[in-house]
Amino acid sequence: MNTTSRIALITGANRGIGRATALELARNGIDIVLTYNSHREEADAVVRSITELGRSAVALQLDVGKVASFGAFVEALDDALRRTWKRSTLDILINNAGLQIAQPLTEVTEEAFDRLVDVHFKGVFFLTQKLLPLLSDMASIVNISTGGTRFYNPDRAVYGAVKGAVEVMTRYLAHDLGRRGITVNAIAPGAVATDFSGGLLRDTEHVQQHIASMTPLGRHAVADDIAGAIVALLGSGNRFVTGQRIEVSGGIHL
Repeated sequence: MNTTSRIALITGANRGIGRATALELARNGIDIVLTYNSHREEADAVVRSITELGRSAVALQLDVGKVASFGAFVEALDDALRRTWKRSTLDILINNAGLQIAQPLTEVTEEAFDRLVDVHFKGVFFLTQKLLPLLSDMASIVNISTGGTRFYNPDRAVYGAVKGAVEVMTRYLAHDLGRRGITVNAIAPGAVATDFSGGLLRDTEHVQQHIASMTPLGRHAVADDIAGAIVALLGSGNRFVTGQRIEVSGGIHL
């Protein structure tokens, strides 16, 4: 077992951008702790793929919208780190887990509002807070935001607003954690063909064509596009980049 490798924790890495990022980091020599809310079989498949790449990986269950569960999760994480890597610290935290609820402004329910806030903002804040003792000095935090904090996206007022809060939080964290050499940045994807929004972009040709028509690079993104940007940001050449919002959208709506 290589006890000197960097270890990344990625929330919601059983599919989509999280999965692609876990695999790309593993290709770059980084070991992975990944979380899943449901679909344990998907998480296990990601672990197997990482193992086939020659890296170590562990999958842990976590609902990032349930702050009350974070204490038990941190205990499980600490145990996994000690058993698998004989250490008790992380080098990278990627707050990726999320969900999409699209509702017209006049039809937004309090239940949907609360769930989006809990998962995308409250959960990110308090999970990061809980994990600070486990983050090594000179660690990196990447928060996943959205291009929808810069441009309008129909029926997603709450989603865009809570991601805007994450971007502000990113700057505050970068300031407060800078004394430990910890960098904190936000990656803001544009339209990505994953199972988000029920796979609307992934599975609908006319939506793909519409997105491509508004994007200077002439296509929509796939998960690997976002994963590549995250891995590049985490490279040693970016150690002096912190507190930034980096949009990965192909230039849509410029």
